[in-house]
Amino acid sequence: MLKQPQMFGPELRRLRLAAGLTLTQLASSVHYSKGQLSKIETGQKRPTAEFARLCDAALDAGGALSALVPVAPRRTRSSVRDQEGSMSPPDSYAHRIPGEHPEGHPGGHPGGSSWSPPSRRQMMAAGAASVLGVRAGERTPVPSAPSEADSLTSAYRELLGQYRRIGQMSPPGTLLPVLAEQTRALQTLSAHGDTRVGRDLLALSARFAEFTGWMAQEAGDDTAALRWTDHAVDLATASGDEHLAQYALVRRALVSYYRGAAAETIDLVDAALSDRLPPRIRGLAAQRRAQGHALDGNYDACMRSLEQARVLLARAAAEASTADAPVLGTTHLDDPVSMITGWCLLDLGRPAQAAAVLDQQCARLSAGAFRTRARYGARRALAHAIAGEIDHACELTADLLATTASVGSATIATDLRRLSRALCRHASRPACRAIAPQLTAALAPDTR
Repeated sequence: MLKQPQMFGPELRRLRLAAGLTLTQLASSVHYSKGQLSKIETGQKRPTAEFARLCDAALDAGGALSALVPVAPRRTRSSVRDQEGSMSPPDSYAHRIPGEHPEGHPGGHPGGSSWSPPSRRQMMAAGAASVLGVRAGERTPVPSAPSEADSLTSAYRELLGQYRRIGQMSPPGTLLPVLAEQTRALQTLSAHGDTRVGRDLLALSARFAEFTGWMAQEAGDDTAALRWTDHAVDLATASGDEHLAQYALVRRALVSYYRGAAAETIDLVDAALSDRLPPRIRGLAAQRRAQGHALDGNYDACMRSLEQARVLLARAAAEASTADAPVLGTTHLDDPVSMITGWCLLDLGRPAQAAAVLDQQCARLSAGAFRTRARYGARRALAHAIAGEIDHACELTADLLATTASVGSATIATDLRRLSRALCRHASRPACRAIAPQLTAALAPDTR
C-alpha cells in the first residue's frame, strides 16, 4: 500500500530533470511552494491526485504521475451489503409497502426516512404486484376516457418538471421523501389503466425514480442512488423503454467519477455508445467518458470524446420532436460540451485554460438554476485558485457559498473541499484568512 506513493517522488524528480526544470521553475508552474515540492520529491510528503495531475500537465507526462497515486475510496453514508452482493440502504431507509406504516408512526419510518426503493429480493418475493406498488386486492381508480388519461399523464410530466426546478433551489433531502412517494403512486396508477396509459405512467415512474437517484447522490448516499437507478431501469424495462437502462450506465459512471475511479467511469459508459441508441444518450455518455479520460490524465482521448459528444448532442437537438417527454440529463446548460470542456481541463491539470472556459460559460447560466450555478461556480473558483489567482478565487468563493448552502450537495462539496485545500496553501494571504471561516462552515457536517 505504501510503495506507490514512495515511487512518486523519484519519478517526479526524474521527469523534472528530463524537462530541464529546476525545483523553483516547476513549483512556479504548478503554484506550489519550492519547499512543498522538495518534500514530495524526497518522500517526506504524500502527493495528492490534484498535484499529480498538475505535474503531469506541466511535464507532459501523459498521466504517468497520476497513475502512481492510489485512489482513496470515497466514504458514503451507507455501506451495508445484502446477501446477494448488491448494496442495500440501512434499516432507517428500509422500503415499506405504500399504505403500510410502522406501528405508532403513520407517516412512515420512525426516523422519517422512507425513500429507498424495494430491493430486488423484496420485489421477487412479493411478486409483480409489489413491484408496481400495488397490494393484493387494492384498487386505485384512474381515468378511463382517453382524454382524461392523457391529461393525467401530462400532469405528471409537468409535475416532474416542477420537481426538477425545485431541485435547483432546495436541499435534496427535502425532496427525497416526496419523490419516492410520487414514484410509487405512479406505479400504482399504472397497474389500473389500459395498456397504453399504464405503460406511459410506468415510464414516467421510471423517470421519477431516475431523478430520485440523482437527488440521493446529491444527498451523499451513493448506495441509495445506485439502488434507485437500478429501480428506474426495472420500471423502464417493464414499460418497454429499452433506452433508460443504457442511460443508467451514464448515471452510475457519475458515481464512479466522484469516487475518483477513472477506468471504471470509462468502462461503464462504453456500452452506452452503441449506434442503436438515441444520439442524446450517446452524447451524454461521450461527455462522461471525456470526464473519465480527464481524470486519467489522457488529454487526447478526452478531447476526442468531447468532440464526439458535441456532434451527437447537436444531432439530438436537430432531431428533437415536439413530444413533451422528460429530457434525460441536464436542461440548464445551453452549451453543455463547452462547460464540460472547462470541467475536464481542470482535471487534466490545466487550471488557467479551465478558468477561462468556465468564466465564459458560467456567465451564460440562468439566474434561477441555483444548483447548476453552484456546481460550476465551485469548479470555476477552484480553477482560479489552482491557477494561482488566489484573490479572485476568494472573491468567487464568497459569492457562491450562500447558494451552495441553500441547495445542499455532496458532489459540489467535493470541489469545495478541493478549493479549501488549495486556499489553505496560501493561508497567510488576507483574502484567504477572510474567506476561511465561511468555507469551513460550508463544509461542516449538517447535524440537524
